[in-house]
Amino acid sequence: MTATTHFTGDANPYGGGDPYADYRTADFPFTHLVDLADRRLGAGVIAANDEFFAERENLLKPEPAHFDPEHFGHKGKIMDGWETRRRRGVSAAQPHPTADDHDWALVRLGAPGVVRGIVVDTAHFRGNYPQAVSVEAVSLPGSPSPEDLCAPDVKWTTLVPRTAVGGHAANGFAVDAVRRFTHLRVNQHPDGGIARLRVYGEVAPDPAWLTALGTFDLLALENGGRVEDASDRFYSPATNTIQPGRSHKMDDGWETRRRRDRGNDWIHYHLVEEAEIRAVEIDTAYLKGNSAGWARLSARDTGGGDWTEVLPRTRLQPDTNHRFVLPEAVRAAEVRMDIYPDGGISRLRLFGSLTAQGAARLAARHAELGG
Repeated sequence: MTATTHFTGDANPYGGGDPYADYRTADFPFTHLVDLADRRLGAGVIAANDEFFAERENLLKPEPAHFDPEHFGHKGKIMDGWETRRRRGVSAAQPHPTADDHDWALVRLGAPGVVRGIVVDTAHFRGNYPQAVSVEAVSLPGSPSPEDLCAPDVKWTTLVPRTAVGGHAANGFAVDAVRRFTHLRVNQHPDGGIARLRVYGEVAPDPAWLTALGTFDLLALENGGRVEDASDRFYSPATNTIQPGRSHKMDDGWETRRRRDRGNDWIHYHLVEEAEIRAVEIDTAYLKGNSAGWARLSARDTGGGDWTEVLPRTRLQPDTNHRFVLPEAVRAAEVRMDIYPDGGISRLRLFGSLTAQGAARLAARHAELGG
C-alpha cells in the first residue's frame, strides 16, 4: 500500500516528433516479476462503468501505447488506452463532480497471485489523465461475473490508496498486502484515461487444481514456476520461455546477444515446488538463424547444493520442438538450462508431478495467503 516514485503534475502538450521523448518513468523494484495481468495468462478487463472514448480492453495490451496525433473518430480523439467521458455535476449551480465521483474497471488476473507492485501508465494522456487513481483487490473462487464482484457483501482490500498521478508517465506503486488475489478494481478519480495497467507479483496456484492434474508442466508461469536469474536479457526476457502456449513470433521467446567470448548463456528456474520431472520439451519455434546450438539441463533439490545433469549437452534444431523422456524421474526444486554458445529458445516445459513434501508446502502456502 506504499506509493513509490510516481509522477504528479501536468504533462506538457504534445509538441511533435517522438511522442515518448518527454515520457516519465523510473526503475521500479518489482518489474522483474511476472505481470499477473498479462493477456497471455488469461487476464481480461471484464467490465467498466464507462468507456466512451477508448475501450477498456486496451489496458492490458502487451505492447507500449501507440499515439497517432491525426487519428480521430466520431466521438473525438482516438486513444490507445481506456478513456471515459468528462464527468459533470448535477446542475448549473453544481457543475463539478463530487469528491466521491469516479470511474472504474474490473480486471481478472491471468493467474491468481500475490501483488508486489502496480504500474498505472498514462502514456499520451496529457490533458485528459485522471487526477488520482486507486486500486482494490479481492479473491473469489471460480469465474465470478461483474455482478458477483460488485455485490455489496464482497470485501475489497485496498492495494493503492487514492493517490495523485501524472500524465504521460508510468506511475508506480509498491504493494505490501501479502495475500492471494484474483481480481482488481481500478478506479480513476474523477474521470479521464489510462493507457496501460501492469500488475507485478508472484503466481499462487490452487493446490487442489494441480493435484487433480497429476502430471503437469512444473515450470509454467500459470502453475507457479518462475525465473530466478538469467545470463542475458538483451532482446527479450527469460520469462517468455515459460509463458502459456507456443511462441507466435521471434521476440515471443528468449534470445541473447551474440557472444564474442568463450562462455555460454543460461537461465536459472524455480519449479512451483519440489517435484519429480519425467519429460522435457525444448522449443525453438520462430528462432531460425538464431536458435541455441546446444542445450543442457541440470537440476537440484530444495535447499540448493550441487547441480545434477538431467539432459546432457544436446544438439538443437532451428524452429523445432524437441521432446525428451527421461530414463528415470528426477527429483528437483530448481533447474538450470545452459545454451551453447548463445542464441535462444522459445519455450521450456518440464512435465512431472509434485512430491508429497512439495504438495504439503504448497498447500500450507495457499492457506497462509488466504486461498
